[in-house]
Amino acid sequence: MNSALPPDAFLLLRTERPFFDVRSPAEYARGHIPGAINLPLFTDEERARVGMVYKQQGAEHAFLLGLRLVGPKLEDFVRTARKAAPHRRVAVHCWRGGQRSQSMAWLFQQAGFEVITLEGGYKRYRQYVLEYFENTSLPLIVLGGKTGVGKTRILRALQRMGEQVIDLEALAHHKGSSFGAIGEKPQPTSEQFENELFDAIRGLDLRRRIWVENESRSIGRIYLPLAFWRQKQIAPLINIEVPFECRIQNLIADYAAAPLNELEAAFCRLEKRLGGLRLKIALEALQRRDFATAAKTALEYYDKTYLFELENSCAPILETLTFAHADPVEIAHRCLQWADKYHQNDLNSSSAKVNMIR
Repeated sequence: MNSALPPDAFLLLRTERPFFDVRSPAEYARGHIPGAINLPLFTDEERARVGMVYKQQGAEHAFLLGLRLVGPKLEDFVRTARKAAPHRRVAVHCWRGGQRSQSMAWLFQQAGFEVITLEGGYKRYRQYVLEYFENTSLPLIVLGGKTGVGKTRILRALQRMGEQVIDLEALAHHKGSSFGAIGEKPQPTSEQFENELFDAIRGLDLRRRIWVENESRSIGRIYLPLAFWRQKQIAPLINIEVPFECRIQNLIADYAAAPLNELEAAFCRLEKRLGGLRLKIALEALQRRDFATAAKTALEYYDKTYLFELENSCAPILETLTFAHADPVEIAHRCLQWADKYHQNDLNSSSAKVNMIR
C-alpha cells in the first residue's frame, strides 16, 4: 500500500524506515531532508535531457525517453532498497510528489515493499520548515563574548550538564570569522543549513531553555533563517568576559596546528580591516610561529567589531559575567545559576501580571 503523508507525519517515520530522495544529485545537494538517502531516478544530465525533450517535443516523448533511461536501473534500485530496508518498509519522495516518486513507489510496491510517500514532495517539506521557523516561539538564551572566550567550549559543557544546546557553528561547518573555515568540512547551502537547524530544533523540548551562541546573521557563506535570527536578537544575552591572555591561549589551542598557508590567507582576507601595517605584523609573526602576536593582531579588529555589536544589541536583558579564568565548566555553572535566577524572576513577574489582571 502506498500512502501519501504530510510533512509532519512523514518525518515521524524516519526512525523506522529509510527515506529515499529520488531527485537528481544536484537537487539533493542544494537541500534535502537530513538523513535522506539520494537514490536518483535520473542523473543530472538525464534530467536535463528529459526536460529538454518535454519542452521541445511534449510529454509523451519525454515519458518514453524517461523509460529508456530508467529501465536498466530498476534492478539496482530494488537491490539498494532491500539492503537499506530488510524489513521492506521505505519512504520515498521527489520534488513535488509527482511522477518520479510515484514511479519509484510503484516499483518498490511490486518488489514487496510497504511504501510511504511525501505529500507535495520536498517542495512542501521546505514550506513546512519555513512556516515552522515563523510560527514557533523558542526559549533561547544567547551566549556571547569576545573572540577567544571559548563560547563553543562553554556550550559543550552546558550540554554535558543536561542543557539543551543548538551549536550553530557545527551545523554551518564554520566558526564565523575569516578563520572559521579552517579545519572544517565544506559548508552546506543555506537551504540545507535551514533543514539541519529545523531538524535540531524539532528534537528539543520547547518547554525548556535552549542555549545558542551569539552569531551574526551570516556564518561563513550561509545565513540564519530570518525568523530564527529575529528571535535570537530579542532573547536574553549573557556576555562572558575572561582575561585577554586566556583568550590568546584559547585561540592558539584552536588554530596553531592549522596549515600556515590557510592562516595567512585568513589574515589576508582581513587586510582592509586590519590595515597594511598590522597585516604585515601578523604575517611575519606567523612565519616565526609566534602565534600569540598573530592572535593579538587579529583581536585588535575583532574586539572593536564585537563591542560595536554589543552596544547596538536588541537583547531585552544583557548580563555580563566576568571571570579570572577561562574554565568552561566553571563558566557554564555560573551561566546556569544566572539562568535559573532569571527564569524564577520571569515566573514571578508573570505571576504578578496575572494577579494584577485578576
